[in-house]
Amino acid sequence: MLDNVEVYCQSSIKIKSDKIIYFDPYKITKNSFDADLIFITHDHYDHFSKEDIEKVRKKETKIIGPLSMKKSLEEVCSKENLYLLEPMRTYNIEGIKIETIPSYNINKDFHPKENNWLGYIITINNIRYFIAGDTDITEENEQVKCDVSFLPIGGTYTMTYQEAVTLTNKIKPQIVVPIHYKTIVGTLEDAKNFKEAIDKNIQCIIMYE
Repeated sequence: MLDNVEVYCQSSIKIKSDKIIYFDPYKITKNSFDADLIFITHDHYDHFSKEDIEKVRKKETKIIGPLSMKKSLEEVCSKENLYLLEPMRTYNIEGIKIETIPSYNINKDFHPKENNWLGYIITINNIRYFIAGDTDITEENEQVKCDVSFLPIGGTYTMTYQEAVTLTNKIKPQIVVPIHYKTIVGTLEDAKNFKEAIDKNIQCIIMYE
């Protein structure tokens, strides 16, 4: 389920299927101009990087992001190629089923719930991929059903690795990939500790070191 997936750093993810899909492209090392769709979770610089979007986008690339980012996203994408989404909705864009999950903090102020920033569940070849965004454990993401989850573990701005263990064991994906560590906050050791602590029936794959 991860043969077609790359994680570059932080929350920068590429999924290859019939379409090339990026989430929060960041620190992209070369121009590829290959994106069919780019998902943005929120407007912090390590998730919404105009420089990195330009390295992967082509003329017809569709950009998908929170409605609350309308003004910022219109600066990088023509209106006909822009999809603005709201939390707790289901969409079908370019033949891909997309479910939006609110992404927010509950005990800190970096990602307020009222900003309506997003995590996404996308279904590709009957596999449900959950990209959580920058979030703590919330009542919404505790209800997620997915096959593969990408969860932040770095702490400070998101859940800690211990909290990510709790969420993982609650939603029980087949595979979990820790993200959002090492680049700004969090360490590779956090990812390794996370892997050791989760339910042994859940496969954890560390995709960047």
